[in-house]
Amino acid sequence: MINQEHANFPRAGFFRRLGAAVYDLLLAVAVWILAGSISFGIFTLLVKTGLIGMQGEQHVVDVLNGNPVYKGLNLTWILFCVGLFYALFWSKGGQTLGMRAWRLKVQHPNGQNLSLLTAFARLFWSLGGLGNLWILIHGDKLALQDRMTGSEVVVLSEAANQMRNWRGV
Repeated sequence: MINQEHANFPRAGFFRRLGAAVYDLLLAVAVWILAGSISFGIFTLLVKTGLIGMQGEQHVVDVLNGNPVYKGLNLTWILFCVGLFYALFWSKGGQTLGMRAWRLKVQHPNGQNLSLLTAFARLFWSLGGLGNLWILIHGDKLALQDRMTGSEVVVLSEAANQMRNWRGV
């Protein structure tokens, strides 16, 4: 659904994006901890039921840290959960909580919300946030992830930010 009302806002600069990123980093850490806790709980359950052997270790955490396959799966799961946090917020309403606090919205230039696939592509091209440095090089306020996904981050007016809901009206 194209929302022309949100298509003409100015693009966000580097420091405003940085402010939102710092706020969102706190939320991402919380998602990281929650995903890690769930992962560890499932792993512990598998060890306690005997589906995964203790491999001569005394503690479950030693089994997890001692096996690179388990450790890799755990890290992959946690990174997926953090990525899903960003992708869902970007595709459903165009804003994470940090973006809402800084009155930012990610969208296509015509005001349309990103698809979930585009949101994941945006996450990839952000290079863990380093893609925003591209704004400092070019004067058009487009980060690397904006260029690669045909999206932009705009600064909403206070009124538009108040009218927004999490379904991307």
